[in-house]
Amino acid sequence: MMSPSLMLHRSLLAFMAGALLALASTPAPAQPSGARGGNFLYRAMPGDTLIELAQRFTDNPANWSTLQSLNSVQDPTRLSIGRELKIPFSLIPELPSQAQVSHIAGEVDADGESTGIKAVLAEGDSLRTGPDGFVTLVLADRSVISVPAGSSLRIERLRVFKGTGLIDAIFDIRDGSLESSVAPQDTGVGRFEIRTPVSITGVRGTRLRVRASADGSQSEVLSGSAQLSAGPDGEAVVRQDQGAAVDAQGKLLGVRALLPAPRLAPAVRGGQGWTLSFAPVPGAASYLVRVAANQAGTELLSSRQFDSPEISFSAPGPGTYYAVVRAIDSDGVMGKDAVQPFLGQSLLKTSDGSGIHSGYGQFVLLTDY
Repeated sequence: MMSPSLMLHRSLLAFMAGALLALASTPAPAQPSGARGGNFLYRAMPGDTLIELAQRFTDNPANWSTLQSLNSVQDPTRLSIGRELKIPFSLIPELPSQAQVSHIAGEVDADGESTGIKAVLAEGDSLRTGPDGFVTLVLADRSVISVPAGSSLRIERLRVFKGTGLIDAIFDIRDGSLESSVAPQDTGVGRFEIRTPVSITGVRGTRLRVRASADGSQSEVLSGSAQLSAGPDGEAVVRQDQGAAVDAQGKLLGVRALLPAPRLAPAVRGGQGWTLSFAPVPGAASYLVRVAANQAGTELLSSRQFDSPEISFSAPGPGTYYAVVRAIDSDGVMGKDAVQPFLGQSLLKTSDGSGIHSGYGQFVLLTDY
């Protein structure tokens, strides 16, 4: 008869063996490093082989020979750890994905129809914000897309790579701007591109801003990096805290460091809202101030541009809001953000602190002098 201690020892060994077997049979997590052209980029992990990667990403192990040729791999069963491999997007099965409206202010149309919170957009849909319209979208990988006022864009592509959870998205901006926080939870990026009439910006997991107008386009990277293509000869990598402009003819005007964030003094409250003066930012031609409902600046409510470092802003109601201020250079490239919280409009309150409503269901606001 087996002793209790021996039985316990064997049970533990069996448990550990099962656990190790389960770990060994668990597919290695995807290690994407972004995208380039028509290829998904993957960094090899311990144990990876081209046959296994072909099965995982393309559903067809026979595609290993295509991967071997494309990546000039000598031994398909032995891959250097960390080596960057190209996997054609055309070989990776995809499923449709969606974007959900998480914030909206003012006039926003989707395919010509008014839209609202929790509305769902898909590949092929168009979005337009009016002069006072702002909208925020959330993608399946938690990427956040903020579209300021006066913008027009189309979702050219919105899919997810099967088995990876990675997004394949292309946004086409005809006019206005788009600000994005791509894969903020560091889950990796399959492909994320922002296209304008004169440029294409491909993202590798980053915070990115892109604008388009009749004068050209501007791109700014706040974290991560992006690949910028402009015309037949304009190729550049835009890294963290850098920006680039492209003129109306598609000529790349050069990559440059972003202008520093303005050093904001305490704002002064008056009858029409808040005013703020600060020292000029060297190299700035103008300044932008936006009001947002959140500190990240993704839930936008208003936007104004000023020629000098003397700005004003206000809020649509009570509560805490955030003024987001940035300098703009002569090519339209915007600098880093300075963020300052401020209080919205004050309410007329009862003795117990509750706001008093008007006969139209709105709060009665106090005017500050």
